[in-house]
Amino acid sequence: MLHKKLALLRRDILLKPDCTRVLLLPFYPSRKETAQKIMDNVLSLSEKEVDHLVKKFHTDFMRRHKEIESSTLRRYEQVAVALNPINTVSHQQKILIGSYFLMEYAFASAALFNPSIVPHPDQTGVPPDSLRFILSLRATGEGHISSIAFLTGVIDEWNAITVDKQSPFVMPAERVTTDALSLSNYEVHFDPKMDLSERVLFPGSPSQSNGIEDARFVRFVDDNGEVIYYATFNAYNGTIAVPELIETKDFNNIKFSSLQGLAIRNKGMSLFPRKINGKYAMLSRPDDENIFIMFSDDIHNWSESSPLLSPAYPWEYMKIGTCGSPIETKYGWLVISHGVGPVRKYSIGAFLLDLVDPTRVIARMAQPLITPLERERNGYVPNVVYSCGALVHHNELILPYGTSDSATRFASVNLDELVSFMD
Repeated sequence: MLHKKLALLRRDILLKPDCTRVLLLPFYPSRKETAQKIMDNVLSLSEKEVDHLVKKFHTDFMRRHKEIESSTLRRYEQVAVALNPINTVSHQQKILIGSYFLMEYAFASAALFNPSIVPHPDQTGVPPDSLRFILSLRATGEGHISSIAFLTGVIDEWNAITVDKQSPFVMPAERVTTDALSLSNYEVHFDPKMDLSERVLFPGSPSQSNGIEDARFVRFVDDNGEVIYYATFNAYNGTIAVPELIETKDFNNIKFSSLQGLAIRNKGMSLFPRKINGKYAMLSRPDDENIFIMFSDDIHNWSESSPLLSPAYPWEYMKIGTCGSPIETKYGWLVISHGVGPVRKYSIGAFLLDLVDPTRVIARMAQPLITPLERERNGYVPNVVYSCGALVHHNELILPYGTSDSATRFASVNLDELVSFMD
């Protein structure tokens, strides 16, 4: 097998679904009359009964959520606008009423997969020649709703990988603005004091109602040296998936926006980490079979695309696509790819593009770099290995990847050896 010849190293890291970490989300009764009845019933209780129920609520949920009382009070204020209680409502009553209009959602109970990895914007305190990273993951829960979860870790000077222990708590972002012309354009905010593993980007627009899928984060450096993190992702409403964009400088303030133009079709868009000849550049798969390349003056608008690479080998005869943004190396733009073969078996490969003219393919792998091992074949979607982003550290390709749309593992390979196996 090629990956043995390449000395591909599968790391002893496994990130699995977890039903113990739950988001506190708004709950909406099916009828306004039901909501009003809940509020009226609570307001009819005696002070002693309310105090008892609030105490029981704290006992049941305080260890499962940070700032549980603040969450219930915020939810009460939202509900009260619509229901407009007549009488004065006490602090305890507000907590209890708010609790009836909240629900827990185990956002990663079904799957935790399709990761991307980027350098952390804060490298303070990291040992010399080491790198702190941010790992984004597609987390899927009940109803096949996908959101974005985050973990952090460090790659040391010998390329050993450590993933930091995650917090037991998670919270959705606070929505701060919405574009009146497009509900897909909005901004959210996280408290900078929150650990990154406590932050979840949960669907926040009609286009995303069934999921934010396969985010491909990239550390983008503009021509003026400004650093911004972008991520292309698939917004899924339960019927169709459309490409959209995330942008942030610090992972505290995050902007979602739609992508426009005739070239914005299908899935699998991967942005280059810098402009090429003064233009944004992106790889795509508009026909669901071949990889295309496109350029634009405006990151939000893409009008034209050109064919770049087509399936050529048995392991990718059905279709090919990218596995994250191109990586700038001394050899050229390294693009991690995926191919789909018999029985929809997904494998991971790679190819190289010219640094100056990325419309020119320099080399590609005739055999896959990673195919599913027996232990990786069974899951939500069998026979799949897939990634949404990798990086190179000390001449080693660090590649996190999803297994059968269920869990996440890591692999690595020497960059020089990888390139030597390309034709």
